[in-house]
Amino acid sequence: MSHSHAHPHAHDLGLLIGGVDLFAALIEAVDAAHHEVHLETYIFRFEGAGADVAHALMRAAQRGVQVRVVVDGVGTGELPAPWAERWAQAGVQVRVFAPAVGLGFWLPSRWRRLHRKLCLVDNTVAFCGGINILDDYLDPHVQGLLTAPRLDYAVSLRGPLVAAVRDTMTQLWSRIEAVRELRSQDLSGALDALRGTDQRLRSPMRGETQLVLRDNVLHRTHIERTYRKAIGEARQDIVVASAYFFPGRRLRRGLVLAAQRGVRVRLLLQGQYEYFLPYRAARQLYGQLMAAGVEIYEYHASFLHAKVAVVDGKWLTVGSSNLDPFSLLLAREANVVAHDPQLARTLHTCLIEAIERGATRVDAQTYLDRGRWQRIVDALASAVLRFGVFLTGKRY
Repeated sequence: MSHSHAHPHAHDLGLLIGGVDLFAALIEAVDAAHHEVHLETYIFRFEGAGADVAHALMRAAQRGVQVRVVVDGVGTGELPAPWAERWAQAGVQVRVFAPAVGLGFWLPSRWRRLHRKLCLVDNTVAFCGGINILDDYLDPHVQGLLTAPRLDYAVSLRGPLVAAVRDTMTQLWSRIEAVRELRSQDLSGALDALRGTDQRLRSPMRGETQLVLRDNVLHRTHIERTYRKAIGEARQDIVVASAYFFPGRRLRRGLVLAAQRGVRVRLLLQGQYEYFLPYRAARQLYGQLMAAGVEIYEYHASFLHAKVAVVDGKWLTVGSSNLDPFSLLLAREANVVAHDPQLARTLHTCLIEAIERGATRVDAQTYLDRGRWQRIVDALASAVLRFGVFLTGKRY
């Protein structure tokens, strides 16, 4: 179910919990589309609920709606042949962002993925969040179905923010087209495609609701700065859910200082993990945080994929950006940030319920008493992640 309400500033935000909420809202919007549907996602899997979204996009294209889909070259790769053919016949336009090419993927420059999840329908409604077009009960790393749905969130948007979503999606499409034209040696076509892509996207204003982007050109640190500012201004309560958690020194310091000045800080992190390395690297940070009074909970009910936060029951963010170097330094990400007490309370309730029903608190003494090999593994994982950051030429 979607939780939404009207804003005094004509923004209308709705919280969408998991693919169940998002896909129903997405399909409803796409089925009502008259002019255009533009979708970006890291993963598009054409099974289960993902196929329902794929069919809706196909129906829209068959009605003459302009349908553009951008998927990531690593997250999705080439489309399954039957769907590539169906979409092509229906008129769905698909582009693959930075296709993964052989050993080239091991170059740090290839780690810059399209990780954001955005959709725009007819300039009237947009969607932003952490949810891939992937059924809640399917996981690329697990045989069969998950026993419980993946935990993740998105928001639906109406009002002035839709224009910002349109700007950034149009700009990325133009850039991809320009690269295609250059590869086919069509210089005039490339120049045409690039025209209009260099206008500065609206920088986040101090307004109530913003689309905050991260890319490697103009918006390198926007999402991290937004988090740091909200944490720095927190007075009572911070709840952060992050699937991948390896924040840099300044963000960690912000959480420590908040806890030390009496703010209750709760982190909801992965308990069931897909990738061993980032999970163990995150554990290397637990000691410093718990020593300051930060409460850490590991989610075991299913996979945690959420990238959200609520501060003081008023400020919230929902998006695609984890608090790790991949999201904060490399990938293209998009988060909605809002000062919206009603929606913040709804998200806060969801997170506390997830903590109470599906997570286990990390016990400080057990953590401190963990064996030498556990400590070595955590330290090595942390060193490997830091070295990866070093290879990219970024400071972290």
